[in-house]
Amino acid sequence: MKKILIVGGTGTIGKEIVNALKPNNEVIIAGQKHGDIQVDITQKESIEQLYQAVGKVDAVVSAAGKVRFAAFDKMNDELYRFGLNDKLMGQVNLVLLGLAHLNDAGSFTLTSGILNRDPIVTGSSAAMVNAALDAFVKAAAIELPRGVRINIVSPTVITEALDKYAAYFPGYESVSAARAAQAYVKSVMGAQTGQLYVVGN
Repeated sequence: MKKILIVGGTGTIGKEIVNALKPNNEVIIAGQKHGDIQVDITQKESIEQLYQAVGKVDAVVSAAGKVRFAAFDKMNDELYRFGLNDKLMGQVNLVLLGLAHLNDAGSFTLTSGILNRDPIVTGSSAAMVNAALDAFVKAAAIELPRGVRINIVSPTVITEALDKYAAYFPGYESVSAARAAQAYVKSVMGAQTGQLYVVGN
């Protein structure tokens, strides 16, 4: 049995990650407003408080992070920096600050997405952030100490979110949150590191 911290565990994908891992593990759910404990990943102090509260863990899963969507001619420095501070550095800081709280041979699993591989109109910020996260994980994997592993899951649009996002993803084949969650299970319970798990096209 592993002690697993799931950041963003109250979201669409996060709930299914919890459902998939909870039967055989001790799962702690962190969310911005709900869950067992609250955290704001844009604030390093909040992340530190999270780790101090939960103690040592065997795995950290992040299904958290936001970016801004807007037409390219409407994007500006502030809108790009929102995604850089939230989805990118929020997850990077979960790793940097979490390493000291992770048991030997533990793992981190982060989340990027399809848009750096298959972009959409209004998605330039998401594409940039996703690409940076994918590269960060690949590079961090060769330097993490104590047998610690790190992987990243890159899902396509989620079926349960189509009511909100379908207009932005014409012709994209969606996947269920439960299917996406299995990639996180593979990362946490397996032995691979530095991997990009693509879910869907």
